[in-house]
Amino acid sequence: MAQSNILIIYTGGTIGMIKSESGVLLPFNFENLLNYIPLLKNFPANIHSYSFDTPIDSSDANPDFWVKLVKIISENYDNYDGFVILHGSDTMAFTASALSFMLENLTKPVILTGSQLPIGLLRTDGRENIIAAIELAALKKNEKPIISEVCIYFENSLYRGCRTNKYSAENFDAFISPNYPKLASVGIDITVYEDRLMHSNLDFLITHTELCKEIAIIKFFPGIQSKTIDAIINIPNLKGIIIETYGSGNAPTDPEIIASLKHAIDNNIIVLNITQCTVGKVNQGKYLTSTQLKEIGVISGSDMTTEAALTKLMYLLGKKFSGSELSKLLSLSLRGELTP
Repeated sequence: MAQSNILIIYTGGTIGMIKSESGVLLPFNFENLLNYIPLLKNFPANIHSYSFDTPIDSSDANPDFWVKLVKIISENYDNYDGFVILHGSDTMAFTASALSFMLENLTKPVILTGSQLPIGLLRTDGRENIIAAIELAALKKNEKPIISEVCIYFENSLYRGCRTNKYSAENFDAFISPNYPKLASVGIDITVYEDRLMHSNLDFLITHTELCKEIAIIKFFPGIQSKTIDAIINIPNLKGIIIETYGSGNAPTDPEIIASLKHAIDNNIIVLNITQCTVGKVNQGKYLTSTQLKEIGVISGSDMTTEAALTKLMYLLGKKFSGSELSKLLSLSLRGELTP
């Protein structure tokens, strides 16, 4: 079996930091990756790397950054069997979710990973995460990659990218996939749960780089006032609002709040409802406190994460979908981001 060709894309983040002589953490030249992980010299795959000219902190990740990543993958797609993206952990779930929608018909793995401690530190989790992510990206069956979707690998677990969120700023297992089981476990052996994987029926990559940024998120809280919602609705050119509601999609029954949301919908602003709960889904109409939302045209986001809901809305609005067609697509599973 021919060795896999893997491209590592270094964007920045904690994983690519080393301490300078003065003790300050600085990005290092990723061409020297083998100096920090010498095991890769004997790795059974052909590994190449691409580094951003100016590494970014993941707090600065934005749609323009996602477009740049998509273009790098597209330009190198035919030359590699898999891609490993080294990324800061803070917004990794947003980037993974965005790439899931922007890369259509993937037949190769795109695995994001990073670390909680810089690779230059003795106790870093970065070395293990990189090695395992490359191993997973290199897996083949019948000369074809086993994994063919956007994923996040962290601390012995591989997750679907558009199902994850970062739940811990301190633990090595910083990510969870609350509403979908992990895709692979890495221990003494690598176990891939192939029945959980996504596969495209088409073998040509389609990239999408038009994203709508005119979106807002409103997190409901006890005491929220309609004037707060109105202030957001009145943002010029706003196209969509994600509301983070309680439990299974419940919101205050305050008539003024409902009227504000209805005003938004009547003015062609899409309103998508997701739950604040880590586990579970929106079920509009289950309780009286969500029935009114359903009646005025708020769309259920089912069990999508905030990251998936935001990037899916950016993607669909960027494709100029609107009205009933947009509502239908938001309710469908396009990349395995929600449970039908």
